[in-house]
Amino acid sequence: MGNLFGRKRRSRVTEQDRAVLQQRDKLRQYQKRLSLGLERERALARQLLRDGKKEKAMLLLKKKRYQEQLLDKTENQISNLERMVQDIEFTQIEMKVIEGLKIGNECLNKMHQVMSIEEVERIIGETQDAVEYQRQIDELLAGSLTEEDEDAILEELDAITQEQLELPEVPSEPLPEKIPEVSPIKNRPKPELVAAS
Repeated sequence: MGNLFGRKRRSRVTEQDRAVLQQRDKLRQYQKRLSLGLERERALARQLLRDGKKEKAMLLLKKKRYQEQLLDKTENQISNLERMVQDIEFTQIEMKVIEGLKIGNECLNKMHQVMSIEEVERIIGETQDAVEYQRQIDELLAGSLTEEDEDAILEELDAITQEQLELPEVPSEPLPEKIPEVSPIKNRPKPELVAAS
């Protein structure tokens, strides 16, 4: 089906890794052949002893012993190769960490070139001066009002408050006294009189 996005996926196995792994695989195959050979030679030595050929059995056991030593050396070599692979992987990780530290250090140096200590001190000083200047303006404004100004401010505040309430005007005419109620039933014309007229 191929790759979904058309890019070939890059393998994480390097040529060095591949070479080390091939050597390990060859050593394992050799180790397997030696193990099988040792079993055959042991069985053959038993057969030779049964047949009364002690000298040949002894020679075969010496050969077997030599191959066992080779097998041990092969196991040590495999362990060394695996340790080497781990060391290479760890060294690659260390190199990536060092590269990251190097890039970070370069970024910090660029930032330090853009903003020097003198520049930061100047900005902080200007900010402190501006805050002090604003504080002085606030103090002047707060202390410059006289008692008359305070009274005028309070009167204006009352006027604004009164405008916001907007109560209806008080009538200037006197209110009428209580008017007697007219009952609607008493003053109503009678139905037969209405029909006669």
